[in-house]
Amino acid sequence: MPRESILIRVGHSPDPDDAFMFYALAKEKIPTGPYRFVHELVDIETLNQRALRGELELTAISFHAYAFVHTKYVLCQCGASMGDGYGPIVVARSAMNVAELRDCPIAVPGRWTSAFLALRLFLQQEFPFVIVPFDEIPMAVAAGVYQGQAIGAGLLIHEGQLTFQQQGLKAVVDLGVWWKEQTGLPLPLGGNAIRRDLGGQVIADVHRLLRESIDYGLAHRDEALAHAMAFARDLDTPLTDRFVGMYVNQWTQDLGDAGRESVRLFLQRACEIGAIPELIVPDFVEM
Repeated sequence: MPRESILIRVGHSPDPDDAFMFYALAKEKIPTGPYRFVHELVDIETLNQRALRGELELTAISFHAYAFVHTKYVLCQCGASMGDGYGPIVVARSAMNVAELRDCPIAVPGRWTSAFLALRLFLQQEFPFVIVPFDEIPMAVAAGVYQGQAIGAGLLIHEGQLTFQQQGLKAVVDLGVWWKEQTGLPLPLGGNAIRRDLGGQVIADVHRLLRESIDYGLAHRDEALAHAMAFARDLDTPLTDRFVGMYVNQWTQDLGDAGRESVRLFLQRACEIGAIPELIVPDFVEM
């Protein structure tokens, strides 16, 4: 008798880097055996909130949010987005120093994002913020207001890191540069996680298939990039290629010792300043 298929709901962002990473699974370019993957594309903050409820079998997740779902999910050693000397950027309408940044309301893409945690680590304190959809932050900063709330600066993720100057905005700090200077390590932003209750064999199989999808995209870059272009907001092909290269690379294939250490240190420092309630030691799928 044919083996019953196993449904794996995959949550990831509708962004070119995630589209590139999941291309082979989405378009059935690799054999998946008994597993049937169904892709659900929503923004990362929504995925973080869904992970809190344990909804999806395989999900993209912010490393910040992982601290709150570590009993439900185990982290993948592949599929991570690391900012290796670059990362989320704080922007404003004009030049601003750190003291001014601490006091102005900052538009952020979500309180569970790693970008939000990285900014809190940078400022070493809580700060006034307004949650704004990530793709509306540049416009909100340029206007100085979002839905009646004053905006003094904005925290940019995704392709906004490459296009903010088109709105006449000025960079205040690149958090990936800051983290690299502080630690010598890449800034851990997003990862993928598999629900623990699936059991060891399913977790291992899903992890292997995710790695195969990443490897396929990198080995067939042109076709995977053509697929990713459908998700590239305001980016031409060269910029999309550059953005994908920033966040789908050797770190995505395998975090390695340095990548795992950076995630550990990120969560340790978050605990030290009270940004997460307890010290979380990240737990990764064994390979």
